[in-house]
Amino acid sequence: MPMWNPWHGCRKISAGCKHCYVYREDAAFGTVVPTSEVHKTGSFSLPMKRDRKRNWKFPSGTEFALCFTSDLLIEEADSWRDEIWEIIRTRKDCRFFFFTKRIERLAECLPSDWGEGYEHIAIGCTVENQDRADFRLPIFLSIPIKHRLIIVAPMLEKINLTAYLDPEKIEEVSVGGESGKYARPLYFDWVVDMHRQCLERNIPFSFHQTGSYLVKDGRCYHIPRELQHSQAKKAGLNFGIVKE
Repeated sequence: MPMWNPWHGCRKISAGCKHCYVYREDAAFGTVVPTSEVHKTGSFSLPMKRDRKRNWKFPSGTEFALCFTSDLLIEEADSWRDEIWEIIRTRKDCRFFFFTKRIERLAECLPSDWGEGYEHIAIGCTVENQDRADFRLPIFLSIPIKHRLIIVAPMLEKINLTAYLDPEKIEEVSVGGESGKYARPLYFDWVVDMHRQCLERNIPFSFHQTGSYLVKDGRCYHIPRELQHSQAKKAGLNFGIVKE
């Protein structure tokens, strides 16, 4: 799946941002300018690239992960975002998805022809604790969107989402821990409880990442970065729509 990062850089706005991987990776590569400086990248028009025969470099059906080294809704990118919507409109033959911690800005950032939402774009609202869930998710559910996902990552505490798990509006809940040397631990009991909430509402659930430190049965396990996704999958909690 191609990553489409038209701009790079972000600002920390809530507890989930404390050990953001974007800052960590910038530091690892010796970036001097702080990540908070948002700038365009050389991939700004990535989906529009063509090969020597003038065919799309990325064929119909390609799914793009959009703006994963920033936030699509960050204020510093307001003057560039219309170009992104135009590219997305042009490539209706592809699918796009992005996650945001700035869902309160979505309504003012949408294109004029949004209507009930673009069929080929999915939006994930990220929450990390109960406070952010209770602030962001009512906004998320109030805006017309064709495909909604709730991303609980990094999960910092046990969270009750039952008030927001409308199977007519939420297509999936995905849970993950925090990675990196200073990551805060993820308690497996929190994940199991979120799995239960989704199962009761018949909303697909994904445990996508353990994070660096997983606490289970009173013991804290250090999970190497390369195993965090596979170990989460081995927990056997993932499920789609359960048929009666």
